[in-house]
Amino acid sequence: MVTQQRPSTVYSTEHAEIYDFIHAARGRDWSAEADGITRLIRERCPEAGSLLDVACGTGAHLERFAEHFGTVAGVELSPEMRRTATRRVPAARVHEGDMRQFELGRTFDAVLCMCFSLGYMSTVEELRRSAATLVRHLAPGGVLVAEPWWFPEQFIDGFISASLAQEEGRAVSRLSHSVRDGRISRMTVRYTVAETTGIREFTEYETYSLFTQEEYLDAFRQAGCEMEFLSDWPNGRGLFIGVRA
Repeated sequence: MVTQQRPSTVYSTEHAEIYDFIHAARGRDWSAEADGITRLIRERCPEAGSLLDVACGTGAHLERFAEHFGTVAGVELSPEMRRTATRRVPAARVHEGDMRQFELGRTFDAVLCMCFSLGYMSTVEELRRSAATLVRHLAPGGVLVAEPWWFPEQFIDGFISASLAQEEGRAVSRLSHSVRDGRISRMTVRYTVAETTGIREFTEYETYSLFTQEEYLDAFRQAGCEMEFLSDWPNGRGLFIGVRA
């Protein structure tokens, strides 16, 4: 049984269609990130042959990981994102699942949770449940990689951003505004899509918890995996990485 996360994690059809396009224009390079993460994994587990990408989105990372690992799989809650990932990476089985409680009945040499998806957890307890689920699917000696959302001291209240992606027959603009509400950040993201058929607009509302670095580390520690924090790379927020004993 799948328990819904916050509504903002189940992306609309409109969002899924333009997600990769607009974020590539913002400088996101999924292949380069996957190559770098593969190097980090192999440094710690040279024989790693299987990988699970949790909250895999459209499968942009997973597509590249399929070139590095003999077995790859994904978990994704959003139906639209899941369908896109399944089409994109036919070699991977992309499971429907909530990171707090899914069960695949097997373990992997590497388990990932990228794109700050752990930030969608509403409470520290939910963060711990998610960490436990990730570690439960990690083989002994396997590598866990997780990208956090901003820590409280890093978050900029009132932050705005603007991006434009354009190709023949299509242009997409993205405007965002983020505010802090206690230990929560709330982001309003407005998209305008211009195509040969006309112009349409839609708005997404994202809510992320501002967990501390120690809260992440403690959640992984309680789950049975000591992690270290690598600052900055790949997108300024850094990465947690560790090996299950």
